[in-house]
Amino acid sequence: MWILLAFGSAFFAGLTAILAKCGMRGIDSNVATALRTVVVLLFSWLMAGITGGFSFSGLYSLKGETILFLLLSGLATGASWLCYFRALQIGDINKVTPVDKSSTILTMLLAAVFLGEDLGGWKIPSIFLIALGTWLMIQKKEEEGTGEAEKKDHRFFSGGWLFYAAASAIFAALTSILGKMGMQGIDSNLGTALRTGVVLLMAWVVVFVTGRQGEIRHMEKKNWLFVILSGFATGGSWLCYYRALQTGPASVIVPIDKLSILVTIAFSRIVFKEKLTPKAVWGLLLLVGGTLLLLV
Repeated sequence: MWILLAFGSAFFAGLTAILAKCGMRGIDSNVATALRTVVVLLFSWLMAGITGGFSFSGLYSLKGETILFLLLSGLATGASWLCYFRALQIGDINKVTPVDKSSTILTMLLAAVFLGEDLGGWKIPSIFLIALGTWLMIQKKEEEGTGEAEKKDHRFFSGGWLFYAAASAIFAALTSILGKMGMQGIDSNLGTALRTGVVLLMAWVVVFVTGRQGEIRHMEKKNWLFVILSGFATGGSWLCYYRALQTGPASVIVPIDKLSILVTIAFSRIVFKEKLTPKAVWGLLLLVGGTLLLLV
């Protein structure tokens, strides 16, 4: 069952990137992230109530260790989101997504260290294929840059899309491990709802600190529509993902979830007319192949 949930998470996560990219046109990425999180929070608490995961007695009985890991996981998620959607706003989806999905490698390594999950079998070859595939997808695009502005945008410390995408991958890996630790012994829907509250608080703090709250009054209807839809897609992805994490191994669930890159790239071709180069196609095949190899 956890495998089906992991694939469901991948599908909704793939839709999230497309819908969020559409919703961020003309507005600040942090504002869009904060508004999306409101939708995700409402969705999460609704599901917790429907499934019976929410109860005041359950909240009072939470252990300090569980609360700590959920809090840290929420902070890591918030940081990952802010970086990811900033990267999406200033870079092409086909550039940002492969870097973000490279969090798979770090997650597997962290799962081995902190959760004691095995790295034997096909996992080492899988890590190699995922890393090589990600490199190929990025390498070709860097070679295409000819102007000084575009070259600068690829430098890691330039504050361009690559910097934010890499930061998103690091925080995403931490999110998975901390989320796995925090979900032990509690309902996954309740844990997701609590984590989302932390993300919401963090996102709105960033909005007010940067003074971007005034942009909300100038948002167009289409911005609101896509932001809300991306919030629902995120909520569906989270509920599937953390339910899967509760019952299955993080080192396998996380790579399956990263197959959302197929959904994202397919829709980016349809919606934004973004094309993959031949080298990027080979990179995508290696990345997907390495991910599927983990299921052997």
